[in-house]
Amino acid sequence: MPQPRPKAFTLIELLVVIAIISLLISIVLPALGQAQRVTKRTLCAQGQKQIYLSFNMYLHDYRDTYPCNTQDPDGIWLWMGRGWRSFVQPYLGQGQRENSVLWCPEDQTPYEKYESTSYSYSMTFYHSPEQIDTLSSVSDTYGTGSLPSIAQRLNSVRYPSSKIMVGEWASYHQPTEADNGWWCWLGARNFLLADGQVRFITAQQIRPANDALPDANLTTHGIQGIDVIQ
Repeated sequence: MPQPRPKAFTLIELLVVIAIISLLISIVLPALGQAQRVTKRTLCAQGQKQIYLSFNMYLHDYRDTYPCNTQDPDGIWLWMGRGWRSFVQPYLGQGQRENSVLWCPEDQTPYEKYESTSYSYSMTFYHSPEQIDTLSSVSDTYGTGSLPSIAQRLNSVRYPSSKIMVGEWASYHQPTEADNGWWCWLGARNFLLADGQVRFITAQQIRPANDALPDANLTTHGIQGIDVIQ
């Protein structure tokens, strides 16, 4: 008696299956990538929440005044990560880059650069509103040697839900070409506001500062001003 022929996929059926699998992969992979980016952005925001707690402890120990370097003539550089981190690090403990809340998981900057600190601290918290309003260009943020640092007090913040205290310098979670940090109208960043909120804010949602840029260092009226457009 003739033996039954084994069942098998035809070439067309195999091509259909391959096409379906390819389509599913093309749908799932971007979704997985997006989920990973959201997870890293959330981890970054959680790190900034811990930074806020460290600022609170610092304020408690220093009579409600924000970190300020009145002794060092290079104190103007305090807004950069490697400048201000020493003030809050004692309240955070030590850790490697991978475990440090001072480093964003999506920051691709080389390990040794900027002492692995992804965030900047607004210089409006260590210069008076009057001083800030005399500054009107990017170069003023690193050329204010003639202006003494003046520690600002907690009660000087008039609009805590709209005043940026700490934020990502670069657009780590939404990479863009020609990213020039707070000195450009590109990208979006996690920002820690003075009331403890952490918000993911586009450059376009920030009010132009005295240098006509979304620059939290030169907010009009300094610590008493508004950065975020509600």
